[in-house]
Amino acid sequence: MRYFGFSELNWDFDEPIATTRRCEHPGCDRSGEFRAPKSPREPSGHYWFCLDHVRAYNASWDFFAGMDQGEIEAFQRDDVTWHRPTWRLGVNTKGGGPFGGAYRDPLGVFADEPSAKPETRTKPARWRSGPERRALEQLELDGHATSDDIKVRYKELVKRYHPDTNGGSKDAEERLKAINQAYSLLRKRAAPSP
Repeated sequence: MRYFGFSELNWDFDEPIATTRRCEHPGCDRSGEFRAPKSPREPSGHYWFCLDHVRAYNASWDFFAGMDQGEIEAFQRDDVTWHRPTWRLGVNTKGGGPFGGAYRDPLGVFADEPSAKPETRTKPARWRSGPERRALEQLELDGHATSDDIKVRYKELVKRYHPDTNGGSKDAEERLKAINQAYSLLRKRAAPSP
């Protein structure tokens, strides 16, 4: 096997590398040395322009072209966190268990940990009167619901029907009022937790 020495290879470093790109502006025959994005939704696609045409293109560039006002506001709101998902401070920390309940343990793997609290459920209250039954129906619960069940369902329904999450819908606002009335009635008549 023969090894070539560095001096035996024919490398010519003095010769400039020829650019094969031409300016993509119609009618321009200069070299396209400067790239410009095609659109914000296509980050890998680029045009190649000469210096004069890339300056003109950049001066007329509108990142939000084709977006309506809602899309622009959503983009700006998400841009604050670099378009990464975020959660409210303190979410998922009420579950008890190790590490303040910052995770879910559906299989009970950490149930033997000393900091894990056993789940306590209240006894079902007896909902006998007509107004109480109608209030339970308003919260989409049956007659065997505990006060904990009522609290959990109330929080779910408030999140679902709040006008801020429904674009100010009057129907959602009316539904939320009925849910609030039902919850306050059940809370007043609920049996105390043991």
